[in-house]
Amino acid sequence: MQLTPNKQNKCLLVSDFNISTFAGYLSNNNALPSICAEAAPFGQLFQVLLDGSMDCWRHDHEYVLVWTRPESVSPSFDLLLNYDNSKYDKIINEVDAFSDALLSAKDRAQFVFVPSWVTPTYVRGLGVIDMRQRCGIQSALMRMNLRLAENVEKSSNIYLLNTSRWIEMVGANAYSPKLWYLTKVAFSNAVFLQAVSDVKAACRAVKGQSRKIVILDMDDTIWGGTVGEVGWQNVVLGGHDHVGEAFVDFQKALKSLTQRGIILAIVSKNDEKNVFEVFDNHSEMILEKKDFAGWRINWQDKAKNIAELLEELRLGPQSAVFIDNSPHERALIKNSLPDVFVPEWPLDVTLYKSSLLALDCFDTAFISNEDQSRVRMYAEERDRESLRFEIPSIEEWLKKLNIRVLASDLNDDNLQRAAQLLNKTNQMNLRTRRMSEKELKMWADNENNFFWVFRVMDQFGDSGISGLAGLKIERDQAIVTDYVLSCRVLGRHVENAIAFFICDYAQKLKLRKIIAEYAETEKNKPCLDFFKKSGLEYEESKPSSFFWNTNRAFLPPEHIELVYNTVN
Repeated sequence: MQLTPNKQNKCLLVSDFNISTFAGYLSNNNALPSICAEAAPFGQLFQVLLDGSMDCWRHDHEYVLVWTRPESVSPSFDLLLNYDNSKYDKIINEVDAFSDALLSAKDRAQFVFVPSWVTPTYVRGLGVIDMRQRCGIQSALMRMNLRLAENVEKSSNIYLLNTSRWIEMVGANAYSPKLWYLTKVAFSNAVFLQAVSDVKAACRAVKGQSRKIVILDMDDTIWGGTVGEVGWQNVVLGGHDHVGEAFVDFQKALKSLTQRGIILAIVSKNDEKNVFEVFDNHSEMILEKKDFAGWRINWQDKAKNIAELLEELRLGPQSAVFIDNSPHERALIKNSLPDVFVPEWPLDVTLYKSSLLALDCFDTAFISNEDQSRVRMYAEERDRESLRFEIPSIEEWLKKLNIRVLASDLNDDNLQRAAQLLNKTNQMNLRTRRMSEKELKMWADNENNFFWVFRVMDQFGDSGISGLAGLKIERDQAIVTDYVLSCRVLGRHVENAIAFFICDYAQKLKLRKIIAEYAETEKNKPCLDFFKKSGLEYEESKPSSFFWNTNRAFLPPEHIELVYNTVN
């Protein structure tokens, strides 16, 4: 499911306090995704979680948020709040019981969010000894949250949210005892506003809508000063200077993003030689040239440079964040490329790092091996392109790459990456089906369904799992339910290898015909263009419906070694 302004996603709010105010804030917040929030019956926490026949479950909910206070989940913790620790051992057992109730409800929604437990800021507990085990309130609370996290780790669609951060952002006004006594609302409106922002970010994360690339200016953004004027020796960076130290820490924060799969790029009005002199020679540089997937360093319009760079990297503008110290350049990109996220940037360099780390657009539901290797993969792609310019023809270049595609059945080891690729890929996606890990596994487990992942390797490296294919068998026909390919391997005829695999597999099953129906979206026209050239047949009157009679041979691409690692 794509997150669009016109699609309202239903969210059921399950709580032990009056959550109607939060429901209103969540439903009326303008950030994507658009959410219609509904509160479950008040004061019936365990009944709602355990009884799927209750009226509040009558709709299909995309999301469920279960927000509780620790004393309502654990009567023993409630006693501890009154300094009775006689039943300290029972607290963990009560957390386990709540976890079981959560797990019993997890299949009633695609995703379940659970804010962690906190106590009001005015609860001091036992003061200096409150963190001692088997004694203090905060000690018990930390163990409760840790146990809950361990328990829900069993489920791929339950996510814990950090309530403490919302309280810290608001401070002493996070709670109002009077509000609680009058209305049974547990937190202030300011806390609810912080929670809405994080819940929306979580919704985008689980749907694969996080930003993937940070495009950076250089002068007065990565270092202080204009390198073309002062030379690389005199830019402000590091040393015994608070401004230079702030630039170094900002670079460290940017580099840490690459460990999460976020790639970096440069768009700077500058001379390329001057910029890379800083990279090559300045001892305080944290970022290296190899940390960047691409760059446009020239004196042209930055909007044009960004558009060209994203096209080169096969990323859409909705994937990008642009950071520049110049308000003029930021305004230009906002107006020219509205899908690129352009955060307001502080004048004070000492706030650069904190401003970057506060952004919620990079939140993701998980980090795969492919994510952690993404920077390396882009470096390998530059090597491929370099070879391409050395070889006189595309055919010779493809042969030189020595491409190998490994086809494997969907399994527990590749399920997470398969779901990520299914939900993130837009351009080379036949039907743009969106499924959670649980839904994908359930679908693939059907005896009439087949699902495969394709790993792509060549002489420059391993591109990881880059393709997917799904088939549904109906009588003597194979229906292509999914055909997905990452754009980073597009143009190497991997797409042809997957098409051949599908046809070859259908022949081995002795099926008569293969049918592939293209479902149009705003972004997947490249998939239609490929299928029209693939060799599959279609009628001019219905150019989005493709078929292949298996009594004919479908030829594989000559330069690709296709390896079958399948058991089905």
